[in-house]
Amino acid sequence: MSGDRFRLARIGQIAIGVADLERAIGFYRDVLAMRFLFQAPPGLAFFDCGGVRLMLDRPARDHGAGTSIIYYQVDDIGEAASALKARGAVFESEPHLVARMDDAELWMGFLRDTEGNLLAIMSEVAIGEG
Repeated sequence: MSGDRFRLARIGQIAIGVADLERAIGFYRDVLAMRFLFQAPPGLAFFDCGGVRLMLDRPARDHGAGTSIIYYQVDDIGEAASALKARGAVFESEPHLVARMDDAELWMGFLRDTEGNLLAIMSEVAIGEG
């Protein structure tokens, strides 16, 4: 895919910063009746929202409770990062491996929009590919 034809089109995950993870899990699971997927250290919980993963995050760094991050799912994170950089995007964290799961590796890169909102591109690469 050439850089001039690349576009972000699929949301893979949305992160919501929360102050009290257990209270937030109860709200999303019991009040909103979202399907709970799993909980992972340090301070993360995941839900399914119609095929989009919702991550509750007890923030440890610069983003606080009440903020959100949209994670755009891409097929090839290297190509996506190159296309975005060619258009002027500046990554504050280059694409890197963040987790090894049973059958795939999860790669993410982080950038900010013109208003300072944190965005991410993410790609799950099947183990044995790439």
